[in-house]
Amino acid sequence: MTLPPLTADPHLRAVRPVTPSADGCEECLQLGSPWVHLRLCLSCGHVGCCDSSPNRHARRHAFAVDHPIVQSFQPGEDWRWCYVDEAYV
Repeated sequence: MTLPPLTADPHLRAVRPVTPSADGCEECLQLGSPWVHLRLCLSCGHVGCCDSSPNRHARRHAFAVDHPIVQSFQPGEDWRWCYVDEAYV
């Protein structure tokens, strides 16, 4: 799969150097809830669960605090997603 150039998404301005906030989904860890896969917010380092997870915390975080770009936090995966544009960046 060919991904678009990184300059193609204006939301990439929100990307900052971050440190992951947890080793699992922050909210799911507090709730004792399971998750499927993890996403790392590239604006603040929040770790949340993916859209296949019951609670979709990464998406909720993105829209609650206007942090549009996440990166997969799964070992061996190297991709970014923009929730606003619903596209890989």
